[in-house]
Amino acid sequence: MLPFLRVKKSSDKASSTIFDPKRMPRHIAIIMDGNGRWAKKRNMPRVMGHNAGVESVREIVRACADLKIEVLTLYSFSTENWKRPKEEIRDLMGILAYALEKETPELLKNNVRLKISGKTEELPENVQKSLAKSVETLKKNTGLILNLALNYGSRQEITDAVNKLLTQGKTAVSEKDISDSLYTADIPDPDLLIRTSGESRVSNFLLWQIAYAEIYVTTVLWPDFRRADLVNAIQDFQSRERRFGGL
Repeated sequence: MLPFLRVKKSSDKASSTIFDPKRMPRHIAIIMDGNGRWAKKRNMPRVMGHNAGVESVREIVRACADLKIEVLTLYSFSTENWKRPKEEIRDLMGILAYALEKETPELLKNNVRLKISGKTEELPENVQKSLAKSVETLKKNTGLILNLALNYGSRQEITDAVNKLLTQGKTAVSEKDISDSLYTADIPDPDLLIRTSGESRVSNFLLWQIAYAEIYVTTVLWPDFRRADLVNAIQDFQSRERRFGGL
C-alpha cells in the first residue's frame, strides 16, 4: 500500500495533492456562510447566492466521497434562520426541496447515505416529504454519510437530550449519556470544522460535538468554495498536532 493518498485539486490542470491517509479527518463539519454577500457583490437578489451555493454543496459532497471521508455535516438551516424575511425562507425551502429531488439519484450512484439532524417536524410539509423520501432511498448506502443540520440549534439539541434523559428517569448523567442522546449519537464527533466567509464564530453549531475539533476559517464565500479550498483545509488540519489536552 502506498504511504500517501494522491487527490486531484478542483482544477483539471491542478497538480496532485499529497495527503497522509492515517491523518485524514473522519468527520468534517461546515458552516456554509456568505451566500448573501456573494449575491450582493454581484448586485443580485440573495436567492441567487443560495442557488449558487448548491453547486458548492454538490462539489464538496463529491470531494468528500472521493476522499473516503466518513461524515460530512452541513449547517443548512439554523433555528435562528426563521428570523429572516418570509420570502427568503420560502426561497430557501424551495431550493432545498428541489435540490433533494435532483441530487438524490447521484447520491445513490455515489453510495452516499443521508442523515438529518434537527427538528424537521417544524419544516414545511413538502420539505419533510422530500427529506423522508431521500433518506429512505439512500438508507442502504455504505459510503459517505451526508448529515444535513436542518432547523438545527445546538442549545436546543442539548436541551432535548437532557429532557430525553429525564423522561428515562435519570437523576444523574454522564458525558456518554448526553452524547448518546444527541441528534448525532450514531456518528463520530467532527475532527475538522470549516467556516466560510471569514466570520470567526460557531453560531450555535455542534457546541458539544466540536469540543476537540480543529477550526479552519476561510474568507472564501460559500458559493466560491470548491475542492481546492477543501484540500487547503485538510492540509491545514494535517499540519496541526492534536493533543486532546495531553502533551
